[in-house]
Amino acid sequence: MTRLPRFGTALTAATVACLALTGLAPARAVAPQSATITADCDRFGRVAGTLTATQSGTSATLTLRAPGIKAPIGLARDSVASTLTLTRAGGGTVAFTGRRNAAAARGAAVTIGPLTGRVARGDRLEAYGGSLRMTLFGITLTCRAAGRQAPGPFVFA
Repeated sequence: MTRLPRFGTALTAATVACLALTGLAPARAVAPQSATITADCDRFGRVAGTLTATQSGTSATLTLRAPGIKAPIGLARDSVASTLTLTRAGGGTVAFTGRRNAAAARGAAVTIGPLTGRVARGDRLEAYGGSLRMTLFGITLTCRAAGRQAPGPFVFA
């Protein structure tokens, strides 16, 4: 087995510190990275979707893929203003906002996000009790989680 010189550990630690200072450090882990939800969405009825979370320090993003929410007209990229509100264990809410969506042809499934929000270390966030509001051309669609997300709440590092 080959032994690395002692300066290798110091060099690695210095590199990580340098990356952190420049904002190029790897994203912190949020667990789980994705969760399934079921929501009641105005005229679309009850739909299933997948939330995907990422984290970098106190900034986090969430993306929703919901095959049951179909574009009523062709949607241009980043044309839907959205606010996704999750409930925080212990009380309160965290809002993830943005005008971010994938382009979608009329009748195609809608993907919203990544929406950005601020999180604290140890935050446990759940869709149940929260909502998603999407606005396009002045028309707002609201979805409310119909039950707990699976496998469980997002826990931020």
